[in-house]
Amino acid sequence: MRSELTKIVHELVLNSPIPAKALAKEIGKPYSTLLREVNPYDAGAKLGVETLMDIMKKTGNIEPLEYIAQEMGFAIVDPKLMTEPSDTASLAEIA
Repeated sequence: MRSELTKIVHELVLNSPIPAKALAKEIGKPYSTLLREVNPYDAGAKLGVETLMDIMKKTGNIEPLEYIAQEMGFAIVDPKLMTEPSDTASLAEIA
């Protein structure tokens, strides 16, 4: 069995408002290839970071990014919630 991240991406692809076949077409991958790359039970399959970015952009779901940030000891902050540019520096100090 693969990592929690792979499970998150697998669920994202299967449960996205965009059907998996349409998502595969939008990111330029054959449907079967996309499903194999996100299959948490296929130890030989690999999902590239560029494909992951495409999946998150097309679905608007950044749950995989949030998981990665959390695992690395960081948090994702929506820049629209920042009041001043200096807030970025203080966030870096908190982490």
